[in-house]
Amino acid sequence: QVQLVESGGGLVQAGGSLRLSCAASGLAFASYAMGWFRQAPGKERDFVATITWSGGSTYYRDSVKGRFTISRDNAKNTVYLQMSSLEPEDTAVYYCAAAGSRFGSWHRIKADDYAYWGQGTQVTVSS
Repeated sequence: QVQLVESGGGLVQAGGSLRLSCAASGLAFASYAMGWFRQAPGKERDFVATITWSGGSTYYRDSVKGRFTISRDNAKNTVYLQMSSLEPEDTAVYYCAAAGSRFGSWHRIKADDYAYWGQGTQVTVSS
């Protein structure tokens, strides 16, 4: 079955950096767009970033543009989220997700666009 396993979360001071990783198995990883979402306590799960199956195009929510970078290594079946200049408002559980259909060149920004989800990794940014 499909498994997505996130790692790299932790506690960091404001202004610091973290790199999240998501290792995928059980699917033809190179054929699927991937995304990162986050959920803060008491709030809905929000889109953060997405990358197309080829890695040729990315898209971000406005509040993380210029600070976060999504990338993928199809040889390692892994997607990354490099986070810099972290702010307390970035505190959340971060989830990676794999799209519900293969290929496609559009940016998937809704949770319903994704069929597979990891268990999440906690990111806490202290002020």
